[in-house]
Amino acid sequence: MCLAIPARIESINGQQAEVDVGGVRRTIGLWLTPEAQVGDYVYLHAGYAISILDQAEAEESLRLLRELAETYSDEEMFYVTGDAPVSPGTPAD
Repeated sequence: MCLAIPARIESINGQQAEVDVGGVRRTIGLWLTPEAQVGDYVYLHAGYAISILDQAEAEESLRLLRELAETYSDEEMFYVTGDAPVSPGTPAD
């Protein structure tokens, strides 16, 4: 499963932007969202902004991701195809 995460654009240089993702800065591509501006929130997937979203939607997505992270163990959060399935709340081997 793939996941896009909200990121806030801090600066733009051509078709690249520096974004903040939970306190971590990354350089991403804006080829799919050329209308994005500094201060905008974007959904980030595989190094590219794939859509622009408003601050309220970004904050709600981040809240849900934090809630999810608190609910599951690291083993459950980072399940890899081929691993034995782990039920939520069950200790992993």
